[in-house]
Formats: sequence, structure tokens, C-alpha cells
Amino acid sequence: MSLIKNLILGVYRPFHPVFKRLGINTKSIYEFLYWKSRQMREGGVLKAGVYEVVYTTNIGIDKQFYSGKKILDIGCGPRGSLEWADEAAERVGLDPLVDRYRELGIDQHKMTYVNAPSEAIPFPDEYFDVALSLNSLDHVDDLDQTAREIKRVLAQAGFFFVMVEIHPHPTIAEPITLSWDFLKKFQMQIIEEHHYEVNPDVPGVRGAMLSKVNFDHTNNQERSGVLIAKLQKVLQEV
Repeated sequence: MSLIKNLILGVYRPFHPVFKRLGINTKSIYEFLYWKSRQMREGGVLKAGVYEVVYTTNIGIDKQFYSGKKILDIGCGPRGSLEWADEAAERVGLDPLVDRYRELGIDQHKMTYVNAPSEAIPFPDEYFDVALSLNSLDHVDDLDQTAREIKRVLAQAGFFFVMVEIHPHPTIAEPITLSWDFLKKFQMQIIEEHHYEVNPDVPGVRGAMLSKVNFDHTNNQERSGVLIAKLQKVLQEV
């Protein structure tokens, strides 16, 4: 972590319990401070970085797969996560901090940002062809409602690609801990599912995708892991 980010978030952490008792949304404050510190470190508008590789090569999907499709990125953050998908019919980033992210220059990105939580996605039933979630499901307030909403807005036979860290303890920004079997909440067909160990050299989801070391569930040592999966909304009989 950068010195700037450590200073900003380090100053905030001790006050977290006080803010929480006062009914202040500590998670939102912390998340915005995180991205603000990233902007200060990088300078200017935040860039998309590795999103294209993560949403294509790393999950075995060709970029052309997204051509002509309506795409939704759940908990997209302010980096322009779908700028690479220039052949998509529509590319929407959903995040409850979008209004704050405008301070970081997201209006310069080539995608549509929508300010809303994953528990109440403001789109009609079966609107999107593909939904994506990169390390965002442990940030939500209600996973069951989020799962229902994602399934609702997906078209019949639509796809949901999810990549998330399975960590043993909640944090300020990640208030829920996911179990390895949480995908059953989505009630979709699991096409592909992988459990990976965290890469100590390249932490997080990206590092696990690169190393692809299978998570050893027989090892009872408490530690984080990464789940990567492809789901499809099963066609319903008419």
C-alpha cells in the first residue's frame, strides 16, 4: 500500500467505531477514501487497468463474446471498468458511490455509471445479457437480495461472471464473509467454478487468477482464498 493511502485510511480506522455508533455509513466513507487515496497516488482520472484482462483472458472469455450484449458491472468502482468493451450494446457500472465518484472524474469514462445498490438494481427484468462482479459481493449489505436482483435483471440464458475473495473475517469495507458455497443463493446453473489459494506475491483476485493454485480445503489453517465462477440463468419453460 502506498504511504498516502496508509495515512488516509490509518487516520480513519480508529474513528470507525465512533462513526458506526452515530449511525454514519462507515463503509461508504472508507471506500471513498480508499479510491480518493488511489487518485492522489496515481494523479488525474483513474484508469481501467487490468479489467479487460480479468473479464476476458483470465476467465477464458474472448472479448468478442461481449459484442452486441448489454453488460452490467456490479460494484464497479471508479476506474472505468467497462471502457474496453467498446463493441457492447450497452455497458453499465452499478455502484452506490457513483455520485461521490464523479469527484474523481468518472464522467470522462466511456461507460454509463448508475448510482444504486446491488439490492435494488434500477433496470427492468431480463434487461442485461451479462453481469460481472469483481471482488464486490463481500461489500454488499444483503447478499440474498443482491442475488435475487442479479438474477432478475439477467435475460434468459444470460451469464453471471463472479470473482471474489473468500476471507474469514469482515472488514470495514467488506462487512460480510462469504462461504465457499454461497453461489447456491443465485439459483443459476454453475457452468464453471474454481477455488484458488491467495498468491502471496500478487495478492487479491488478480494474483490468484495468475497463479491458479487450487485451494486446499483439507488444510484447516484459517486463511483467505479466491472463488471464480461462471453462472448461467437457466431457460424457463413457457
